[in-house]
Amino acid sequence: MKIVFILVPITLVLVALGILLFSWAVRNGQYDDLDGPAHRILYDDDKDMIPDDARQDKPAHGKIQPPEGPAEQSSEAGAREKPDQ
Repeated sequence: MKIVFILVPITLVLVALGILLFSWAVRNGQYDDLDGPAHRILYDDDKDMIPDDARQDKPAHGKIQPPEGPAEQSSEAGAREKPDQ
C-alpha cells in the first residue's frame, strides 16, 4: 500500500509533464505541416518541372521564362555580325 502513495504522485507528475510538452509543441507549430517537407524534397531541384497550379512560389507574370541557351546566344552573335560585314 505504501508503494501506491509513491507511484500515484510520480504518475501525475509525468502526465502533467507530457501535457505541457505536447501543448508547447502545438503552440510552436511542430504539427502544422507533416506532409509538405516530404513532398517538397522531391521538387527541390526541378522547379521548372512543377506544374504552375502546384507551385508554392508562383511567378509574378504567370509564365516561367526559359533560360537563355547556346542557340539563342549564337543567333544574337550572328545578328551582330551582319551589320559589320
